[in-house]
Amino acid sequence: MKPEFSAGGVVIRSFRGRPFMATIRTKKGAVALPKGHPEGEEDAAAAAVREVREETGLEADLIDKLGDVRYWYVRKGRRQLKVVTFFLLRYRSGSVRDHDHEVESAEWVPLEDAPDLLTYAGERGIAIAALSTLAEYR
Repeated sequence: MKPEFSAGGVVIRSFRGRPFMATIRTKKGAVALPKGHPEGEEDAAAAAVREVREETGLEADLIDKLGDVRYWYVRKGRRQLKVVTFFLLRYRSGSVRDHDHEVESAEWVPLEDAPDLLTYAGERGIAIAALSTLAEYR
């Protein structure tokens, strides 16, 4: 079985000089990063930007690739490898109140707190990578 692929984004915005990132709360209560499958001929970066817009209500611009998260799950009794490529994005416009029906809510959290708030270990690692990448841009 070939790997399943998704793309997601870490949207960064500054509030009072501190970087914040957009997170989602899933219907099952997990605090996570917005992500999803590419549609049609979409590349990973375009899918990440679209998924961010749908799940958080935010328009954002691509800054850089942050990395991949790989994990296994069971589907129909078979193990399935999933690879999620995450990108760092800069907030352009929109409101987290405008998220779609796929998520329970969307909110801004301080980037420095994100590794402690995110539910999934791989996504906590992506938040740490975002902190490191932002430090390089300063």
